[in-house]
Amino acid sequence: MPREIPTDVRQKLLERQRDEITEYHIYTRLAQQTRDAENRATLQRIAEMERAHYETWRALSGTEVPPHRFKVWLYVLLGRILGLTFTLRLMEQGEEKSQAAYAELARIFPEAERIWQEEQAHEEELLAMLDEDILHYVGSVVLGLNDALVELTGALAGLTLALQNGPLIALTGLITGIAAALSMAASEYLSTKAEPESGKNPLKAAFYTGVAYLFTVAVLISPYLFNLHYIISLILTLTLAIGIIALFNFYVSVAQGGDFKRSFLEMSVLSLSVAAFSFAVGYLLRTLFGIEV
Repeated sequence: MPREIPTDVRQKLLERQRDEITEYHIYTRLAQQTRDAENRATLQRIAEMERAHYETWRALSGTEVPPHRFKVWLYVLLGRILGLTFTLRLMEQGEEKSQAAYAELARIFPEAERIWQEEQAHEEELLAMLDEDILHYVGSVVLGLNDALVELTGALAGLTLALQNGPLIALTGLITGIAAALSMAASEYLSTKAEPESGKNPLKAAFYTGVAYLFTVAVLISPYLFNLHYIISLILTLTLAIGIIALFNFYVSVAQGGDFKRSFLEMSVLSLSVAAFSFAVGYLLRTLFGIEV
């Protein structure tokens, strides 16, 4: 028969119980969509451990608790879109915040200490198994994003003052962007091929660089395709650039444990500085040559 538990402690117990059954469903679903057999087996083994933890908490609370359906759906979706590494590391960050709750529960339930130790052990196992292809090519993605953000924000800022015509600016930016993307991809291919010790596939490196560049180009020129004032289009483009920088640096900081604030500020200041300089150059050239489009 379940022991008498103070209300506040019972609430924490039920929260941990729900976390365990939620993570059981998340790991099970992630295992089902993972192609690597070894990773799949590891995830399924950890899922069963989470299920066992849930049963332990259930025996103590005497209550069945349903999983957090939205959280299951969200993490499974993140696993499909952003990869297993990002998703698992994001989950583990959430578990770190649970340490205080486990410590409080351990003062009443000795089982809590064992469960926390097992959680820590399976975290190490998860981190050891992470080996996604894209993580080997983050440098190539960074190269494509960085170059596109710096070069295209600068080019679009200069073209904005020089041409003052949204669709024409978009067309010019698109042509410039495609040519630059192909050039960057070719350079990355040759660079990677010249360094066989890196263990990277030159074609894959070129692909990641080119795709990252083209994706950034498409996003940055999009405001100019609408019938907006060219200054408003430029402001929207710079806002989108900051958004891309923030999202990418958040991904890298979670997947690889980098410093989000530092990387975000570095990339933002660099892109905006080049854009400001190019904007001034566009204005000066338009004034000097007296060109009207």
